[in-house]
Amino acid sequence: MKIYTKTGDKGTTALYGGTKIGKNDIKIESYGTVDELNSYIGLVRSYEIDPIFEEELIIIQKNLFNLGAELATPVEKLILANGKSRIPKTVQEEDIVQLEGWIDDIDSQLEQLTHFILPGGNIAASHAHVARCICRRAERLTVALAEVEEISPLLQKYLNRLSDYLFVLARKIANDNNHEEVKWIPGES
Repeated sequence: MKIYTKTGDKGTTALYGGTKIGKNDIKIESYGTVDELNSYIGLVRSYEIDPIFEEELIIIQKNLFNLGAELATPVEKLILANGKSRIPKTVQEEDIVQLEGWIDDIDSQLEQLTHFILPGGNIAASHAHVARCICRRAERLTVALAEVEEISPLLQKYLNRLSDYLFVLARKIANDNNHEEVKWIPGES
């Protein structure tokens, strides 16, 4: 099988299930941004980070593939004639609970925040902050998509929680590498 199909040369693409839409459709923007986020998380994993976080990020990347597949499938085509889901795994509440557990665990190891902090730290922490921003964009696009078509509310919830996870992860990576957090004090330059 060739990597290029030429079917998208005129600005359309096929969704999971066969429906063709424009490559600039909000649906494509939403799952394309999830794909961008997934790639960026792969970049974070390329640094020397705690193996526990590497394992968590791999699980997250797999969940993002599932989330993207769910976004790429028209809701009316999610369930096949035999009653089974077209997608092997969809985002579930337990995936969100898992993220919350990881957030609580990391957060318990950090100094309590009293101010906003400037994104930064070492390179891995800085990239985790960028991943958080991409996650927020994916969330905004998913919210916009939900305004025009039915999607599972768990997708937005997962992305919202994931951005929180990426924030505490960035803080933890910076902390583990002895990078002091720079507080943002309003009016101070």
